[in-house]
Amino acid sequence: MGFPANGASAAQPLNFLIYGRTGWIGGLLGSLCRAQGISFHYGSGRLENRASLETDIALLKPSHVFNAAGVTGRPNVDWCESHKVETIRTNVVGTLTLADVCRDHGLILINYATGCIFEYDSDHPLGSGIGFKETDSPNFTGSFYSKTKAMVEDLLKNYDNVCTLRVRMPISSDLSNPRNFITKITRYEKVVDIPNSMTILDELLPISIEMGKRNLTGIWNFTNPGVVSHNEILEMYRDYVDPNFTWNNFTLEEQAKVIVAPRSNNELDAAKLKKEFPELLSIKDSLIKYVFEPNQKVKAQV
Repeated sequence: MGFPANGASAAQPLNFLIYGRTGWIGGLLGSLCRAQGISFHYGSGRLENRASLETDIALLKPSHVFNAAGVTGRPNVDWCESHKVETIRTNVVGTLTLADVCRDHGLILINYATGCIFEYDSDHPLGSGIGFKETDSPNFTGSFYSKTKAMVEDLLKNYDNVCTLRVRMPISSDLSNPRNFITKITRYEKVVDIPNSMTILDELLPISIEMGKRNLTGIWNFTNPGVVSHNEILEMYRDYVDPNFTWNNFTLEEQAKVIVAPRSNNELDAAKLKKEFPELLSIKDSLIKYVFEPNQKVKAQV
């Protein structure tokens, strides 16, 4: 098919086709393209409808395709447990169909996937600093959502035109967005306190656009290096945003009583991404620079 080698520069003018117009990441991608002066269009086709995807590509003639569409469930992934066919239709059939159509047209597909397909284990213990690498096979299938995502990642390995980005617990500077991990945990009655790898969208989404420009493919752990715990984030929220904010913790066993499906907790090894983008900040530094300093309401103590 003549796909550009990893790291090759795009020869033709950039013209992005983005799926997921109504989603959080899809909307942010459009805003970034406008800010950077990149030509882009949102796809109108349904991912599971091959003919509609073919029509989009024929009409819009993109240089790259970005997939930020998918089912995560509302208000959370527990929705997927009782809507399994709908979840399969978009997350499995739709994503594979889009990858296949893109391959037929010689197009790179940047696919926003998930890193919630792993959980701490004896080889990657909590607190060890040993993260799961891109070459590791998923070991978490506790939720149907994660199960479908793991299936798709495995199948997409066979498509040499796909760049799979493992996003985790996405965070942005928009603290009013209900999809924002920080917004979620500040509204919960109780939270667990477990270190996790996370994705700061304000820093990483522009990097994903650059990855498209470089025609990078394969699997990438798309998180900031290191881990941060729920309590550490909430302490920052209290110190920067709301000095009167308080919260209560509970255990995983207590959490299990109020959710349908177990949740993934893990550390991903971000060394591959850091090597490609040396400027990438650690999770705690990125949180301060991109999220809490722009939202600072509490005066800094001298």
